[in-house]
Amino acid sequence: MAGGFAKDGAVQDQIDATVEDAVEHVRDQLPCGMSLNDCEECNKAIPPARREAVPGVRLCMECQAQRDAKAKTVSGYNRRGNKDSQLR
Repeated sequence: MAGGFAKDGAVQDQIDATVEDAVEHVRDQLPCGMSLNDCEECNKAIPPARREAVPGVRLCMECQAQRDAKAKTVSGYNRRGNKDSQLR
């Protein structure tokens, strides 16, 4: 049941759009192209198994783990202007 001017299922549409945006963001972050033989940051050799498992890899495991630890997570917010989310 939708209230006001919102159509039925509007909340689910917003949830679906948020999930789709998050998936697209993650896909954009995936490496592409040829894998490097040596890490971009520390110049250590990247093991062949990692290069095969992650096509386009540019960092060794240690440098990737450090980068992942520093990465900020994107907090979800309703940018579609739902009145309920503006009241929180």
